[in-house]
Amino acid sequence: MKNFAKKIKYSMLKLKENVLCRILSKHLDTSFSNSTSKTVISSTETLTFSTETEKNIQLVKDNVADIMKSCENNPQKYIEYIEAQGTKVFRIKNAEQILKKINEEQGLITELKGKKALYLNFILKGSFAFEFKPAIVMSFGEVEPYYMLREFYKWYSLKIGLPGFNFEAQENFKKYLKNPNDKSIKNLNYKSMLELKEAIARDREANEFVINAVRAKDGSENVFKKLNDGGANI
Repeated sequence: MKNFAKKIKYSMLKLKENVLCRILSKHLDTSFSNSTSKTVISSTETLTFSTETEKNIQLVKDNVADIMKSCENNPQKYIEYIEAQGTKVFRIKNAEQILKKINEEQGLITELKGKKALYLNFILKGSFAFEFKPAIVMSFGEVEPYYMLREFYKWYSLKIGLPGFNFEAQENFKKYLKNPNDKSIKNLNYKSMLELKEAIARDREANEFVINAVRAKDGSENVFKKLNDGGANI
């Protein structure tokens, strides 16, 4: 969790959705639907029907704001809430190093498949399975409140059913975050590209929520100072 603020600033600057839109226009598919929206394209325009998605985004913001207040932004209370909702929370030694081997970071681990799932299932559960259900994975020790708030926000977005958390979308998101010019991203089909766009949106929403929470408490000038000061503690 080192350089927490830098990660947030980097992702917000790097992930420009208009780049994806230009790439999307080159694909030939005519429509795509996820659980809460539908996108239709023609030779001249792209139209997205996302009323349900937008309603759920606002629901997440409102509910997480209420939960943050009731939990007093206490990381342990967030963890207890997550566990009460049936999501596993694993606290392990050297989590950062363990997760780095599969290109994951501490906090919310979304659905995994294949070798990554096999690896993490064995480490955490001693089991051999090629599917891993979403969970929170962190090292022992104190958790920085705003980092935990960000992970909680993403977890709540996943729980509420917002799109962009499926395995392929998240894998492509990690590639895109590392290198927006990755050739494999440019060659994605229309469905995969739209799923990536949703994954980017979920990450941006979590970042913006945390930044607004810090700003509301400490003022605009202290936003990234606050995140930098605490971002490595876990």
